[in-house]
Amino acid sequence: MDRTIIIEDLPKVSVFSEDTHFETSVEVTEKEDGIHIVKLRLTAPTAASPECVTLRWRLPSLNVKGVWKCGGIHDKRQQYDWELVHLKSRVSVDAPVISVFGHDDANMITFACADAVNLLEMNGLLREEDNHCYYHLTFFSERHPEITDYETEIRIDTRKVRYDRALQDTATWWETFEHLKPTHIPPIATMPLYSTWYNFHQDLDAEVLPEECKIAADIGYKLIILDDGWQTMDNNRGYDYTGDWQPDRFPDMADFVKKIHATGMQFGLWYSVPFCGPKSKAYQRFKGKFLTENHRWAPVFDPRYPEVREYLINTYTTALKEWDLDAFKLDFIDDFKVYPETVLTAEDGRDYANVNEAVDRLLTDVMLSLKAIKPDIGIEFRQQYVGPTMRKFGNMFRAFDCPNDAISNRIRVTDVKLLCGNSAAHSDPQTWHADEPTELAALQVLNPFFGVPQMSVLLKDLSAAHLAMVRFYTEYWNAHADIIMHGNFTAHNPLANYPLLRCEKNGHCIIGVYDDIGVDLGAETTTDILNAKLRDGVIVRIKEKSATYRLTIWNCEGEKEGEEIRTFAAGVAEIEVKAAGMLRLERTKQQI
Repeated sequence: MDRTIIIEDLPKVSVFSEDTHFETSVEVTEKEDGIHIVKLRLTAPTAASPECVTLRWRLPSLNVKGVWKCGGIHDKRQQYDWELVHLKSRVSVDAPVISVFGHDDANMITFACADAVNLLEMNGLLREEDNHCYYHLTFFSERHPEITDYETEIRIDTRKVRYDRALQDTATWWETFEHLKPTHIPPIATMPLYSTWYNFHQDLDAEVLPEECKIAADIGYKLIILDDGWQTMDNNRGYDYTGDWQPDRFPDMADFVKKIHATGMQFGLWYSVPFCGPKSKAYQRFKGKFLTENHRWAPVFDPRYPEVREYLINTYTTALKEWDLDAFKLDFIDDFKVYPETVLTAEDGRDYANVNEAVDRLLTDVMLSLKAIKPDIGIEFRQQYVGPTMRKFGNMFRAFDCPNDAISNRIRVTDVKLLCGNSAAHSDPQTWHADEPTELAALQVLNPFFGVPQMSVLLKDLSAAHLAMVRFYTEYWNAHADIIMHGNFTAHNPLANYPLLRCEKNGHCIIGVYDDIGVDLGAETTTDILNAKLRDGVIVRIKEKSATYRLTIWNCEGEKEGEEIRTFAAGVAEIEVKAAGMLRLERTKQQI
């Protein structure tokens, strides 16, 4: 940023552009106390490719602890104006929103854009010379097709609310736009899911999988996703054979799906949507209709060709009808993008110039075509493609790959959950080494507990203790899914990786404690506390003069280890709960 420019405080938003072809206007209105809507419009007499346009403003850096960005994962620190790494969002990458939070988790400022399709760059940066934070949104920083006009809105929220409330309200604001209306959330999207990826990778076993599904169904899992490997006998973890999508490893896929359905599980398949491997028949058929052939994994389909979209849609609809599928995992959507060799014109058979708009069209048509056959079809997308546009197409949004990394799984699923409204946030498939002590294995389950659980371990090989742990927490999750999925969700201290997560509905509160910190007991009738750490004991704080609870304590294998009625005086108390165990406190006036 040019440090000689004087930028007035909010709501005075300045516009910077060297584009002489477009006339740019900005209108700022106050929608309600603390929320401003900035309307940006560009117009030109004749079509032209727009140059960069940047909106900027500043605020004093008061009570600024960190900055929340979609996809920030472990890095939620404050940045400085000499750093050049900005949030970049587009239709299939992240979400156009930033939230600056205080030391008390307060919202200092949260700003978002209604254009969740085209590439945007955003940031909030500290300037050391004046201890102000300088905020910006930059439009058209990548090559863009010719246009004559452009409009969008920016929402700037400085209300005195929690940062997670500000983010959740941003998701609700996106839903008010017709082009960002989320799709229906079917029951299958909120069901615990068994994934084959970490336990099989591409070496899928048609004999073992039905037996695994019997165990999974008995535990409480409802859906299996058959991941990469079903379409090829190649197990080199590559994508050379993607594009044809014939069930080479399962030659009678319809019969195999029937076997899985007979176990009580529903069935879904993985597809890497953009890739067309050079060893596939499709590669020869669509030669010349790729966004790039220089991708490190495989050539990338160009969705601006109607015949490419038709081929992909027909691939999925045929599989759905012929094999009786219940869900799709549509992967690598973020590789649909503008590459250096991508020509941005609607000619030579392309009916779109804009790649991002063509992706929107492709996924819209995929979703509509699949739902026309099976209205409650499940469609899973993975971080980074979890933004508001993707909620139009998908109903299951999974944390990015983090195998055997409980902490990252907690952070990632929480980041997804804060922006996905009533869409289902899923954990990355939980996996661990078979020799882990049960308490450590349980941490893989408990850390992403506030998302829909996905599991990827060989259940038939689990020890009795591990199996009991998985069963206990899966049955608990299923019994309380409504609270977890639809309750009031708060994610505390994002810069410390969310050491406490809380969900409450109708007087029942579920709290995950991931570090040695205290839990404030509120007025809820029932409070369940997951001791999701290796240290025994849960610390509670009572603000009332006294409070009486019935205490029930379980270890991580679901064995009840204690039950009593206890009266607490105001202050701090420690309750003995084993590592990775659970405590329930029910308000009562009864006596022993």
